[in-house]
Amino acid sequence: MTRIIELTKLDTRKILINPNMIETVEGNPDTVLVLQSGRKVLVKEDIDEIYKLINS
Repeated sequence: MTRIIELTKLDTRKILINPNMIETVEGNPDTVLVLQSGRKVLVKEDIDEIYKLINS
């Protein structure tokens, strides 16, 4: 079964992401997820929160 994490976009919409599709997470100061497809997603959660969600 594939794990899914819930994150919040900057406009407060909730999104579900398959963590296996995340290539990198950048914090500068907004948190940017770079997916394997090349798409970039800005989210409210910081890098530490995303790390905990992926590893919990």
